[in-house]
Amino acid sequence: MRTRALFQIAVVMALGIVFAFPATAQDKKNDAQLRTIRGTVLDKDETPRPSGVVYLLNVKTQAVKTYIADDAGNYRFSGLDPNVDYEVHAEHEDMTSSTRTVSSFDSRRDVEMVLKLSHKKSAK
Repeated sequence: MRTRALFQIAVVMALGIVFAFPATAQDKKNDAQLRTIRGTVLDKDETPRPSGVVYLLNVKTQAVKTYIADDAGNYRFSGLDPNVDYEVHAEHEDMTSSTRTVSSFDSRRDVEMVLKLSHKKSAK
């Protein structure tokens, strides 16, 4: 009787392990599908601009995320839905960059773009 109970426990544990691995693999596959947008904020003289503010607009939801560029002028947005269009632009003091679009039809998972501060901000 005891042998049978041990056998049942072993079977249940084995099934738990078998079913746990596909779920973990699926999570990793979904993570691998997410998109990253990264790059550098530069001024009109091509000098990196630390503390430039980068705006990321999710065109579908209209949600905006911001990132303050690091000491080398770099920014990074990760974990983005690849099925959504995004608009990106940077601002620093009284300057702004052109707005760039990352399309959901763009299959790249790692999108790199330089945002050049070349326009005066318009008065609102």
